[in-house]
Amino acid sequence: MATQVDKTSPAKRASSKRHAGFPIVGIGASAGGLETLQLFFSEMPPETNSAFVIIQHLSPNFKSIMASLLAKYTRMTVCEIEDGMTLEKNCVYLNPPNKNVAIFNRTLHLMTLVKGSAINMPIDFFFRSLSEDQKEKAIAIIVSGTASDGTLGIKAIKGEGGMVMAQDPDTAKYDGMPRSAIGTGLVDFILAVERIPDALIGYVKHPFLNSPGKINVSQSNVKHQLQKVFSLIRSATGHDFSQYKKTTIRRRIERRLAVHQIDKLADYIIYMQKNPLEIDALFKDLVIGVTSLFRDPEAYQVIEEKVLPQLLQVKQSDEPLRCWVVGCSTGEEAYSLAIVVAEAMNKMGEHLNVQIFATDIDKTAIENARMGRFPDSIATDVSKARIDQFFTKEAGVFRIKKQIRDMVVFSLQSIIKDPPFSRLDLVSCRNLMIYLDHSLQKKIIPLFHYTLNPQGVLFLGTSETIGEFTDLFRPLNAKWKIFKRKESLREGIIDYPNRSTLGGPVHLDPDGPMSLPVTTDIQAVTEKAILSELSPTGVLIDDKHEILQFVGQTEKFLVVPTGKPSFNIIKMARKDLRYKLTSALHQAVRYKKRIDCKGVRVNYSNTVCMVDISIRPVTAEGLPPDLFLVIFEEKANSGLPDELPGKASVGKKLDPSLHQLEQELQSTREYLQATVEECEASNEELKSNNEEMQSVNEEMQSTNEELETSKEELQSTNEELATVNSELQNKVNELSNASDDMNNLMGATEVASIFMDTHLHIKRYTPAAARIIKLIPTDLGRPLSDLTTSFPGVDLVDYATTVLNDLNTLETEILSEDGRWHALKVLPYRTGDNVIAGVVVTVMDIHRVKHADKIRRFATVLEDANDAITVRDFKGRILAWNNGAERMYGWTEGEAQKMTIDELVPRQKMKTEKAFMDKLKKGESVKSLRTQRLTKDGRILDVWLTVAVLKDESGQPIEIATTERDLAWLPSGRNPGKK
Repeated sequence: MATQVDKTSPAKRASSKRHAGFPIVGIGASAGGLETLQLFFSEMPPETNSAFVIIQHLSPNFKSIMASLLAKYTRMTVCEIEDGMTLEKNCVYLNPPNKNVAIFNRTLHLMTLVKGSAINMPIDFFFRSLSEDQKEKAIAIIVSGTASDGTLGIKAIKGEGGMVMAQDPDTAKYDGMPRSAIGTGLVDFILAVERIPDALIGYVKHPFLNSPGKINVSQSNVKHQLQKVFSLIRSATGHDFSQYKKTTIRRRIERRLAVHQIDKLADYIIYMQKNPLEIDALFKDLVIGVTSLFRDPEAYQVIEEKVLPQLLQVKQSDEPLRCWVVGCSTGEEAYSLAIVVAEAMNKMGEHLNVQIFATDIDKTAIENARMGRFPDSIATDVSKARIDQFFTKEAGVFRIKKQIRDMVVFSLQSIIKDPPFSRLDLVSCRNLMIYLDHSLQKKIIPLFHYTLNPQGVLFLGTSETIGEFTDLFRPLNAKWKIFKRKESLREGIIDYPNRSTLGGPVHLDPDGPMSLPVTTDIQAVTEKAILSELSPTGVLIDDKHEILQFVGQTEKFLVVPTGKPSFNIIKMARKDLRYKLTSALHQAVRYKKRIDCKGVRVNYSNTVCMVDISIRPVTAEGLPPDLFLVIFEEKANSGLPDELPGKASVGKKLDPSLHQLEQELQSTREYLQATVEECEASNEELKSNNEEMQSVNEEMQSTNEELETSKEELQSTNEELATVNSELQNKVNELSNASDDMNNLMGATEVASIFMDTHLHIKRYTPAAARIIKLIPTDLGRPLSDLTTSFPGVDLVDYATTVLNDLNTLETEILSEDGRWHALKVLPYRTGDNVIAGVVVTVMDIHRVKHADKIRRFATVLEDANDAITVRDFKGRILAWNNGAERMYGWTEGEAQKMTIDELVPRQKMKTEKAFMDKLKKGESVKSLRTQRLTKDGRILDVWLTVAVLKDESGQPIEIATTERDLAWLPSGRNPGKK
């Protein structure tokens, strides 16, 4: 097997063919990884339709020679990653020292390590980037290495639907990394390294990787089969996944099909029935969460600095702070919240009882969360100060301290079917709703509103939103999806099952079955009747201009809009009212005071009426803030004024259309002024936010300085390790240089050389030998007698034994089975001490040399021949023209090469010429014939034409050679074709 090391970057080759859509395999390796990778790639075929990116732990001060070492075990191109390198299939990429590798749009980018950062985890860094870029096409493999780098990365890979493999720890030289990965329960294949390639190839070839989406959830038969899958899961786990997003369900099931090499969903259902453990494996795939400690640290900073102080200030000393972390997975979100709560209480000097309820439906995840143990790779997500304060180091892992652990209560609970907690101050539900369909999300948001206290806070993931429920929550921080509960007049029922542990469903609908009976109030009935006769028309709206309540008959002022239903008062207002109403509403919302607009003209049923608009805030205990009452009061129609206001002249009548335009212009001016004022207010808010961001930046710089101190300590340890390795590295460099020189020398020579020991076992060979004698890397160490060469009748073993016995050089010429001549040379292998250590066999291709000699001899004879000898292609172009042709026809060779053979053939002989050319093209034999030729001076010669077809080395006809003899020089009647 020929090896190849690519010394140039594929990004620099402009004509390089780009391959898209193929899987990308990330391999994490550390101590003992070289031997493992060599074994892995020796078993991996070169055509895998995948790209391999190897991430190792490398010394920052020494150049890695892994590429040259690994290239000996694979025919794939092996190269070190350069910045901006585009991935190509069937190539192997190695990370350089002192750089992290990220991937974006299948392009590799080198990231400089940030000064003062925590312990670098290059495998986790790349795996997370790979999961975000490739989704289900991402594949992660963890092999030999110490510590736990890669553990957090494979969680991200599985969260996006990718596949994870790990080396069997019992076969690994260092089992730290494989064991840590397997401990997560997320590894799909646990195999000895030599068995990983077969499993990987089977997975890559599955249709799921080549064309995801084979399971079309919109098809009726697929829906029916999915119901069977949901039924099996519910029977085994008690959880219903029918309301999860169908795309998520499809991707997870397709991944399981690929893992088990099953093509049809119906066959997978049968497999689940026969293998109950597969139901649990699919369940774990469906509930897997992408989580980490302090994910989105800026969001937790907002919680600690802006949210928790407000929640803690209103608490009495005997009141607990109650929080709920929904979908807690393995506990990272819950412990992160507990830590920021502890830090906030220490800053404020408050020490309350904290109850954080962390729930999930995955029993295994809850059990891991209760242990409170995390791999040492969390140092990339958690600051050193927090690790020192809230964690203890135990045998390669970090355990959460008791003060934080006691804050959190973990339990199994389904947000879909189980009753919620109540009287909560904060609900954290991050990246759970993205897996649920829209109908289920619409049930969960009101549920959170019910569970929270009046000033409670809802904390969502960055990809989630409260949707249409703006009347239930208002944003505290829109960027990090932190919302505060609002009092709402919305009526409805909180829909969750009745459970005796937490009570039954809470009905908020006063007309529902839980409503209390009321008695008739005569006074209220009387007041209602009077108000219906005397009260003006109006509506109650919120700060979003949504109508909450109608009062009186509003059809003169408001109409139902066409298209999508809407209760927005601006959209429902008649055109004549819209400008004034919009301007007045903006002022009322901004200044929180009463705004009046007098004398607004409204066209209604071909009549014109004058309306006064009054907008005032509505505040009362128990009502949500920012409510406004809009009252429309119709004035008595006294007719339109006859003169324009401010005009003294008499006789000028008021133009109604002009008056209307002036009114609209004035409304537009007021609206524009309100908009300008709002813009100025927004600018002030932006300036304030900018100042806050600058303050946050200064705090981050201070934190970086603290982390830099820790980095210096680690650097000192690294320097000690580098000193220990320096001597070994020097020797490796010397060996590498010598090996490079030898490889370049052997690769540059075109002589096939085989080096054998005294037992005639093959020790080494040049690339030319691999081509001529058909050797592969597995032939190293084999005896020469086991090989079958392409030289029939040549006994290389006999030649080598003879030379080894008499120590003389043997030289001869041999003929290969394809008819090519080679020069064979066998000589003793002598060491520097003049000791015979084996035999060297060299084979040189001399076929061209012998052929060239033969051609030169023939060329000399043909050039001086008296007959005309020409060479032409199958299109008739003349390629060669000897001296005899010049004498016979009169044209020089240069002139003839610009002509075609048709110019030499008289018209009456064209059919004859075409007939024998057609035979030649069909492969039929044409030896000689009698024909005619034209000369330069116009004469016609009778010639005897002898034809020969010239072929290339593969036997394909390429040219035609003809010998033409002038019949005038022959004795009368003699046929030159007969002897």
